Amino acid sequence: MSGLIGRKVGMTSIFDENGKNLPCTVIEAGPCIVTQVRTKEVDGYEALQLGFDDAKTANKSAGGHSKKAGTVAKRKVVEFQEYDGDYKLGDAVTVEIFKEGQFVDVAGTSKGKGFQGVVKRHGFGGVGQSTHGQHNRLRAPGSIGAASYPSRVFKGMRMAGRMGGERVKVQNLKVLKVVAEKNLLVVKGAVPGHKNSYVIIER
Repeated sequence: MSGLIGRKVGMTSIFDENGKNLPCTVIEAGPCIVTQVRTKEVDGYEALQLGFDDAKTANKSAGGHSKKAGTVAKRKVVEFQEYDGDYKLGDAVTVEIFKEGQFVDVAGTSKGKGFQGVVKRHGFGGVGQSTHGQHNRLRAPGSIGAASYPSRVFKGMRMAGRMGGERVKVQNLKVLKVVAEKNLLVVKGAVPGHKNSYVIIER
């Protein structure tokens, strides 16, 4: 699957030809450098390893790996299997692989929300209304266990805990605009992650 590594710039909105206001996300997509070409003979599978965003510092192994491709060490490196096109070590892959009107999948790490309760984390309704003697139980989960058998809480029970900070993929986002000279990709809708976070765009 072909794709690029990018950075989420932020959200905005544009008007289409019918005058409808469309929410969209601006992504700085590439240019990515081919840092390694995986082959079946050597690695057992075919893939293309892309690097994005120059690293200010790097250890010797990362520096030596990138030096083979004739570039500096990269902060983000991702492999794409079954990549369309014939690319060699050191080639640059730009945002021009995407076309306006096509649909892409965007994966990233969602915003971390910290420790949250069941109402925010799972959409629980809380314990009833504020009447019938309720004092401070409006957002509590209520009863979570069984009786003397099985005398335990089952695994997977939806309870309070850490929320966000997970890999999320949003599928079938329409490409509204490709600005090749600035390496920008404008897609319809929202993508996971905070501003300046890395995202992976696949087509």
